[in-house]
Amino acid sequence: MADGEKIRILIVDDIADTRDNLAKLIGFEPDMEVAGTADGGQAAVNMAKKERPHVILMDINMPDMDGITATEIISNTVPESPIIMMSVQGEQDYLRRSMLAGAREFLVKPFSADELINAIRHVHELEKVKRARYAAAAPAAAAANPLAASPAARDNGKIITFFSPKGGVGRTTIATNLAVALHQSTQKPVVLVDGSLPFGDIAVILNMSPKAKTIADLVGSFDNTDSDVLESVLVSHSTGIKVLLAPPTPESAELITGANVKHVLELLRERYAYIVVDTWPSFQEQVITMLDVADVILT
Repeated sequence: MADGEKIRILIVDDIADTRDNLAKLIGFEPDMEVAGTADGGQAAVNMAKKERPHVILMDINMPDMDGITATEIISNTVPESPIIMMSVQGEQDYLRRSMLAGAREFLVKPFSADELINAIRHVHELEKVKRARYAAAAPAAAAANPLAASPAARDNGKIITFFSPKGGVGRTTIATNLAVALHQSTQKPVVLVDGSLPFGDIAVILNMSPKAKTIADLVGSFDNTDSDVLESVLVSHSTGIKVLLAPPTPESAELITGANVKHVLELLRERYAYIVVDTWPSFQEQVITMLDVADVILT
């Protein structure tokens, strides 16, 4: 996307009034434009391949092909077009299925104009950063290993980060439930990271021992931490997931830097199919890092 180019958005919904209302909201933004509209999943797939939009707004329930099926197809065929799923249902199963299909964001109807526009800008910026990083890293990776730039060689885990600027919205419970649901439905390795470093309570939610190891056990040795060392501080849960617990005190949390967090998440990406990260309402360095490395951010 060149400087000054508008964010091109494809709207997919089987209800004409909804498509029109979304188009009107987008029309108020000087840096956005509607690239097209579709009234069903198959039409969305066809139009996405043709128009290559910057962002796709996808309704989840449509008669001919549902939004989840369409999202899965588009994510594989037009991966540069991130998808925001829209649904009147906010149940955990819809969120889980949407994330598995490849959606980057999930909006529960009815949502405000600000929520819509912020979500569009957010997923678009994430995609730009992702593409820039890959463009910078691909030549070096290919030079070191001819297979490194191929899709098969880039089959690393997906980081899903939960964030909200305010507390008390059930973010931690949703993150925990999603981690368990992902493992149960895919039978792939999943790790839940309590990234709420000073105030983590996932240990309480999952009824884990207060004496269990935490990320604080790595303080002083982060530079020498590899996958095996990191694995030694993960806690196994009866649901089948692994958990990286938050430090036991706010004071010990202060010893963990954003660089430490990035190193840990990159190591987890090598071994786990899904890394679900809970955060706390803050814009401190550690939280910014958790958002920066995420493939999907749920707010």
